[in-house]
Amino acid sequence: MQSITAAVLILMASAGLAPPDRAAVEYFPAPAAGGQPAPYANAVRVGDMLYLSGQTGDVDGQLKDGFEAQARQSMENVGAVLKERGLGFGDVVKCTVMLSDMSKWSAFNAIYVPYFPSGQLPARSAIGANGLAGGALIELECWAYAGKRSDRS
Repeated sequence: MQSITAAVLILMASAGLAPPDRAAVEYFPAPAAGGQPAPYANAVRVGDMLYLSGQTGDVDGQLKDGFEAQARQSMENVGAVLKERGLGFGDVVKCTVMLSDMSKWSAFNAIYVPYFPSGQLPARSAIGANGLAGGALIELECWAYAGKRSDRS
């Protein structure tokens, strides 16, 4: 294992990349549910990037009824995690959408697009899922730029 680590560090150095600085990694725990700590972080910041865990359409552990309500709530949950870190939807650069029913793609787009500043839609992927955690109909995972910018939205 040490030889693999050494090889990776040599390749990174030859490419002009610095090894990750563990001190530059911050973990932001998810809120406890039912008195139990969550088995994941709500977000992790590595350097200038903030990686958000997938957000479903729940409030206090209870899923909203119906796809549109869950889609809106997942967006609101993403917004809340961003706001806790001093960011907004204008800082999001990548999203992965997981849908339990791909026929809801257009309905999701109608809800999703207005959350972002005009002309600042992030890169995005979509996955049709056979099942999502807790029976959710949608899960949304995002990455955001958390470095200094003069045009924060």
